[in-house]
Amino acid sequence: MDFIDLKSQYRRIQASVNERMQVVLNHGQYVLGPEIAELEQKLAEYVGVKHCIAASSGTDTLLIALMALDIGPGDEVITSPFTFIATGEMIALAGARCVFVDIDAKTYNLDPALLAAAITPRTKAIMPVSLYGQCADFDAINAIAAKHGIPVIEDGAQSFGARYRGKRSCGVSTIGSTSFFPSKPLGAYGDGGALFTNDDALAKLMREIRVHGQDRRYHHPRLGVNGRLDTLQAAVLLAKLEVFDDEVTARERIGASYSKLIAAALPSVVTPALAADCTSVYAQYTVEVPQRAKVEAAMKARNVPTAVHYPIPLHLQPVFKNLGYGAGSFPVSERAGERVMSLPMHPYLSDAEQRQVVDALCESVQEATRA
Repeated sequence: MDFIDLKSQYRRIQASVNERMQVVLNHGQYVLGPEIAELEQKLAEYVGVKHCIAASSGTDTLLIALMALDIGPGDEVITSPFTFIATGEMIALAGARCVFVDIDAKTYNLDPALLAAAITPRTKAIMPVSLYGQCADFDAINAIAAKHGIPVIEDGAQSFGARYRGKRSCGVSTIGSTSFFPSKPLGAYGDGGALFTNDDALAKLMREIRVHGQDRRYHHPRLGVNGRLDTLQAAVLLAKLEVFDDEVTARERIGASYSKLIAAALPSVVTPALAADCTSVYAQYTVEVPQRAKVEAAMKARNVPTAVHYPIPLHLQPVFKNLGYGAGSFPVSERAGERVMSLPMHPYLSDAEQRQVVDALCESVQEATRA
């Protein structure tokens, strides 16, 4: 069994992928070819914003967003400690200080109730993470940010395609950022990402930063990065967009089915909680289990793959030791890091495979808790 099955997806869209890639091979514009503009237009329409800027990765997009907001040394950016390293890493590489706020125990996203207390005169942005496929509580976050005049950057690397109270992920804040890493809900065949905004001035800045700070050929009014998306990756993403709505629907159905099956068989296992009027694309279908290491080993013995996202919160990573946080600083994140475990999840997971996963989970949890 595959944890994420990209082969079945390719078989479904093979003709379109091959045809679109062949067009790129024929015209030879491998960097900023016409497929980039086509992709940006379709993605902006999908999200419901004015501007999309395709870029080289979902990590680079965070850095580009921070640079566009002129964030640097002496500034602070508030984010979650329960996320992939890239979120905090880009804040640090921009020269700013990471200020962490603990997560909500049910959604694993930044807890807005703790946000106001973390804001200081040096706070220049808030970067919530829409973890595991569901948007953070942007109504509450945006309200607090607006009160203090602070922009909000959504790290939507895992949530592209999810809905938040009538809007789509990446269209719910000042800037939205997503990733097209192959395992993401909308994944390329290599690295890729995109930025989204309704702000004309920020869009112009982010486009320039993406190409070495260039506003016209060989004229650089600001520092930038090499943040361009390859045309071949745009061709792949255009092919995948043709089936994306169907895949999002399948993800929602499979996620709901998982939760129903697990709740019926093993009520002690914590399943994903959806906030009101929100959907999830289940970039990971993540549960909480006791005795996780033993459960993982028992699942492996039953030939069912699992993964852990993320065992060590950012404030406990050695690279962020200088921030002065220690064990106990963010107890909800730390507890989640000790208990979360992700199950196989992709749009092509069959009912039989789901039952196999849930049966293995039940047996493994029972075995681990008896030991």
